[in-house]
Amino acid sequence: MSNSIDIDDYSKTIDMIALEVEQEVAAKKVKIKEKKTKEYLNNKDLYDEIVKSKDQDKLTVKAERMLVLLAERAITKMKYVSLDDKKDCLSFAVLDLLKYWRSFNPKYKNAFAYFTEIAKKGYAKGWNKLYPKKYAGTISINGGLDTDGIYSL
Repeated sequence: MSNSIDIDDYSKTIDMIALEVEQEVAAKKVKIKEKKTKEYLNNKDLYDEIVKSKDQDKLTVKAERMLVLLAERAITKMKYVSLDDKKDCLSFAVLDLLKYWRSFNPKYKNAFAYFTEIAKKGYAKGWNKLYPKKYAGTISINGGLDTDGIYSL
């Protein structure tokens, strides 16, 4: 008696096992979990980079990329009149993020929320620069000297 396996028998066995697995998966509707890829920022990574930057007193390249990514993603929730307005507001937000990153207090762990608020205020600053307030520079009945040099009634 020989203990050798015929190659044809071996390939048939593999095919049968594969077919059984497919049938079992289809019958039970077993979901195969795929590993999630990291597509966006998480708070811990952002916090660690900002603390590292504060220690060096210089924003790291990775932290810069994170702040720009945060600004680009947060602006998707807002609507703008034109693409140029959106780009202008985004540039105001990125400028504010890069300008005020040192004011983050590492005592508070939620760096993501802090920098998202700075970005949102940057968008608003850009919008107000593009479209000044409706009644700026008009005569008011409240009294006093207007900042534009126009006297109020």
